[in-house]
Amino acid sequence: MKDHSGKASVTFYGGAGTVTGANFLLDAGDPANGRGAGVKILFDCGALEREHVCDTSNGMPFAYDLRSIDTLIVTHAHADHIGRIPKLVHDGFKGTIYSTAATKDLAELMFEDAIKVMEMDVERHGCEMIYQKEDVVAALTLWRTQDYHDPFEVGSATIEFFDAGHILGAAMVKVTHAMEGQTFHGRSDLPSSRSILFTGDLGNSPEPLLNDTEAPAGVNYVVMESVYGDRLHEGRDDRTDILRRAIEDTRMRNGVLLIPSFSIERTQILLYEIEKMIEDGAMEPIRVYLDAPLAIKITEVFRRHKDLLNAQVRARFEAGNDPFTFGGLKLTADASESHEIHNAPNPKVIIAGAGMSAGGRIRSHEKQYLPDEKATVLFVGYQAPGSLGRQIADGNKHVTIDGEKIRVRAQIATLTGYSGHRDRDGLMEFVEQLGDSLERVFVVMGEPKSEMFLSQRIRDFLGVEAIAPEQGQKIEIDW
Repeated sequence: MKDHSGKASVTFYGGAGTVTGANFLLDAGDPANGRGAGVKILFDCGALEREHVCDTSNGMPFAYDLRSIDTLIVTHAHADHIGRIPKLVHDGFKGTIYSTAATKDLAELMFEDAIKVMEMDVERHGCEMIYQKEDVVAALTLWRTQDYHDPFEVGSATIEFFDAGHILGAAMVKVTHAMEGQTFHGRSDLPSSRSILFTGDLGNSPEPLLNDTEAPAGVNYVVMESVYGDRLHEGRDDRTDILRRAIEDTRMRNGVLLIPSFSIERTQILLYEIEKMIEDGAMEPIRVYLDAPLAIKITEVFRRHKDLLNAQVRARFEAGNDPFTFGGLKLTADASESHEIHNAPNPKVIIAGAGMSAGGRIRSHEKQYLPDEKATVLFVGYQAPGSLGRQIADGNKHVTIDGEKIRVRAQIATLTGYSGHRDRDGLMEFVEQLGDSLERVFVVMGEPKSEMFLSQRIRDFLGVEAIAPEQGQKIEIDW
């Protein structure tokens, strides 16, 4: 038999040492000499989370030859995983883009919204557009969809999507290279294939809306996220109670509860939880404003893809009970309606995008209510360093919003139990579930201290080699 000693490589162009900007390249060898699958696959092409979408960091040239990339695989539709795809196409990428159907539907809405936000930033701050509408159209023409557990071929590599349980349509991507008729390092007793798993973001299972995160078998390498790699979330029972108490405190104080929320998943979970508390009699109705046009559209995508939701939520739909609406909920799609919220009587809850206060209508509400001692700002997700949300969450007494200095007198609270990401123990559990085939873990998509902590913990407690790659680092793998 032929001795197979092929090498492939993974280069960490983005998402190493930082939570956002995911961008990884698998160079799967040269088939001409029998080494590897002979294909270059890009995984995600995300934007860096900055104060403005059109920040110059997101307009920088790509560090690789776009014409040499065969395929782009998209794990899910958050901006830090898809935000630069139209620029990738504008700059010369002509390969095929793959994702689940729900991810494509969500991405189209995300691109549409990003263009609007960039156009406003260009007018207000003088930055340049990263891409145009025609680039989005061009990207969508290259896009193909694939279901979970329905393998497809890219060159001689087999790709399979698994449910990541993170947001609607989110997928882990397993790439397998078969080595039929070959031995590996001179041995014939080893498996006849090699595989690497790109997790994207891993869900905080069990989630109110989604199925649990899967654990693919037979994985040799994994590139995994670590947003909360050094922290634990509140208990799942606690998170619902904390949300209920925040709403009841707002009612008692006759104040305002302001929730900056990500339009995908987090908003839908909040609507579901509030609806359930009212339906079950745990809480009296309260006026809730969903002031996020993107979130309103995305909620329709959830309804369209309700087959991807868990059995409990599907059962509610089948019983004629829409879990995303309730008495007291008002959707404010128009800007004029948004402005009128400030004139509406208290108490009230305002859920508005964006989740890190980087743009969207949340900023006008923060300008209005941050100086109000009766107001509470409740963060329900990760806040990237440098973002306005992080500045507020860190306790800054003054922040600048659109050039205006704002005094912070409102109460500030953080509820990480609604995070769409696994915490430290959940990430460790996931690695353990991958089993004895796992040889090496690449810990990415976290702040440096989180990546380093989780890497060390995997080595110490699970005995698996784990490292936190540096930005731009290229690492060879046996393939």
